[in-house]
Parts: sequence; C-alpha cells; structure tokens
Amino acid sequence: MFVHHDYFWLKNPDSKEDKVRLLEGLSHLSKVNTIKMFHIGVPAATNRDVMDRSYAASWLAIFDDQPAQDSYQKDPIHLKFVDDCSSLWSKVIVYGSVDA
Repeated sequence: MFVHHDYFWLKNPDSKEDKVRLLEGLSHLSKVNTIKMFHIGVPAATNRDVMDRSYAASWLAIFDDQPAQDSYQKDPIHLKFVDDCSSLWSKVIVYGSVDA
C-alpha cells in the first residue's frame, strides 16, 4: 500500500471562495482511477499541543502500490488540478508512506 497525504495552506486564508475552489478541485481529483480510497479534510476542532491546525485542507489518497501512485502523479486529472488550483495555495506539504 502507498499512502499519499497533502496539506494545503491558502494564499488568502480568509477567502471562503478560495477554500471552496480548492475543495472542489480535490473532489475532482478523486476521479483518478488508481486511487483506492481518498479523504478530503479540514482541521479538526481539537486543541492539543501536538496538533497543527494552521492548514486549510488536507488530501489523503491510498494506492495499491508505488507504481499506482506514480501513475496518479502523471494522470491528466492530477495535472489539471495542479494547473487549476496551485495559484490558490502558498504552501503544500506532501507525505508519502508505505507499509512498514
């Protein structure tokens, strides 16, 4: 299994319109056929010292393996998402993990 997790910070964090556009873009991104499961999220209202709630949205995608994730990176749907939405974010952090 390959787990791909992105965290997005908006250039205009107070813009509801920008957040909606990003969330809609992530929703379209879920159509990539190599994705087994996905989750689109926003920060939980949990306040603990170890929590980072500074991001605007998160994207979690689970793939069968690294080749499936590699295919996702080149998929036209993913490339369109980057073209359409990259102007919205000031920062994105990407994590990838595989079974231990």
